Amino acid sequence: MKALLALEDGLVLSGRSFTGSGEAVGEVVFNTSMTGYQEILTDPSYKGQIVTMTYPMIGNYGVNLEDVESRRVQAEGFIIKEYYAYPSNWRARGTLADYLEASGRLGVEGIDTRAVTKRLREAGAMRGIISTLDLDPASLVRRARELPSMEGANLVDLVTCTEPYWWDETDAGPYSPTGNLQVLWQQRAGKKVVLYDYGVKFNIIRSLKARGLEVLVVPAATPAAAVLALNPDGIVLSNGPGDPAAVTYAVENIRQCLGQKPMFGICLGHQLMGLALGGRTFKLKFGHRGGNQPVKNLLNGKVEITSQNHGFAVDLNSINDPAVELTHVNLNDNTLEGLRHPKLKAFSVQYHPEASPGPHDADYLFDEFLNLVE
Repeated sequence: MKALLALEDGLVLSGRSFTGSGEAVGEVVFNTSMTGYQEILTDPSYKGQIVTMTYPMIGNYGVNLEDVESRRVQAEGFIIKEYYAYPSNWRARGTLADYLEASGRLGVEGIDTRAVTKRLREAGAMRGIISTLDLDPASLVRRARELPSMEGANLVDLVTCTEPYWWDETDAGPYSPTGNLQVLWQQRAGKKVVLYDYGVKFNIIRSLKARGLEVLVVPAATPAAAVLALNPDGIVLSNGPGDPAAVTYAVENIRQCLGQKPMFGICLGHQLMGLALGGRTFKLKFGHRGGNQPVKNLLNGKVEITSQNHGFAVDLNSINDPAVELTHVNLNDNTLEGLRHPKLKAFSVQYHPEASPGPHDADYLFDEFLNLVE
């Protein structure tokens, strides 16, 4: 079935749908990972975005029930060069096409993904549409230009949980929800941390659980006073989609929690912590998305290959607090990748130490958080 991709700058490319008829709108971005398409599609940080994969063949190992990072496909649409319809993997429980179609998401193949990636690198991430329903190039370009910008967009409210829950791998869902945080909190013993869900990836919670921590996940707008009243051993700020500057309630909650408990921010959580420390954020030209981003740890001089997915960054020069330290920097463009405030026992990184998908170079950061908690 014929499909068109249209970008707001007027570029129109032809391909074909491998998931039936449909349409998707959003910011078109590219990801350079060679594997992990199921984790990418279910990453809530991709809410509002159409993902283009630079690796040419996608779908060859199918999909399964274990490799999801949230409870649903989050990306608005999927663009690839070539779809492989006959997966071969002992873990496969279905095809990517059926998985996307069941989720109501459009997948398009046959697109010149090299041309798309080059255009996005040169002009920046752009609003776009993929469609089998509207095949008029002029109409698609016009409609793409009318889409809302990612700047100023609060998408956290679309992906956060609606009620607090304890994470249990067995069901990956709410555990005895009561609506009363204090009652819920008493249901577990041992070291307990609260995780603010701005669009959390499951493997972040798994990484915390693997270190013996009980993780209470709470909605993004949970008041700081309610969290601090639990007297948690630590607070984690998750990843998530959209413009961090638009999530003003989260910035204020974090500001109230800083210095009260050890804190660890990841991706959007890092950006929100930067804002809470008095800094500013800005939109990157085309973002960092992939499993091969080089980051230098300035504390030990080592270079980490990291998994990343973000379109905004923190301007370190905008933070006036002299106690804030730069800890990590991106070796491709020298943007801020990590910071810490030793006095407040708070630190954050722009990338994904849970590495799902991606390399495990940064897994040690969960150990550093555990040390602060203990």
